[in-house]
Amino acid sequence: MGDADPFDLPGGPRGALCVHGFTGTPFEVRPLAEALHRRGLTVSAPRLPGHGTSPADLDRTTWLDWARAVDRALDGLLARCERVAIAGMSLGGALALHTARHRPDDVAAVAALAAPVWLPRAARLALRALALPPLARRVRALPKRGGSDVRDPAMRAHNPSYPVIPVRALGELDRFVQVVRRELPFVRAPTLVVHSRRDHTVPPACADEIERAIGARVVRRRTLCDSFHVITIDVERDLVADEVGRFFDTHLSDTHWGGAA
Repeated sequence: MGDADPFDLPGGPRGALCVHGFTGTPFEVRPLAEALHRRGLTVSAPRLPGHGTSPADLDRTTWLDWARAVDRALDGLLARCERVAIAGMSLGGALALHTARHRPDDVAAVAALAAPVWLPRAARLALRALALPPLARRVRALPKRGGSDVRDPAMRAHNPSYPVIPVRALGELDRFVQVVRRELPFVRAPTLVVHSRRDHTVPPACADEIERAIGARVVRRRTLCDSFHVITIDVERDLVADEVGRFFDTHLSDTHWGGAA
């Protein structure tokens, strides 16, 4: 299995925060982080509370715990860097949008990578069913059938994500993405939206919603054709890293600081 630990890659005065997804670990953003580091950025990849330990730990966290962890990581980067952008995979993308909404002066740009702003219908129906008394006491987690939603077999085998989805934590995720969806019109940071047509976890229509509803003056959309959900480690990971790198290079520069087009 890959390394699930948080990591830090010291570089220049421009910074990038790379945030992993729900039930995942910083392993998911390692290729992206290393590509950004090669461009001279200082990169930090925190591990969200409840992740990389046990599903039971994740079930004891709330979305506020995840958001506060991103705030702390952003503070750590800002102590070393003049400007910082945030790239997030899935839940990490939703956290990036949320952070940009609440800290507009601190976030120079956002890359929302396969980010949810609602859960698929099957997940919402499962949450309703599991809230009923006969099941609520017995079913604590749902299995991930087939493992991570990654097309690349080697990366899927090495990805140290949880093999199950804790039910209570899934409810927290549902609450959080509803918050983020309402916040989209107030996000002003230049935003890159990347999603795959073959994503089996987060509906590609979420990317349409982000692009349509976000309040940013600068929005770039890239649609992938070959990857599944975890695009930062999947078959088009180099393309994703290049897209994010070029977007951040533009919007971390002095002339673009402040979200100007």
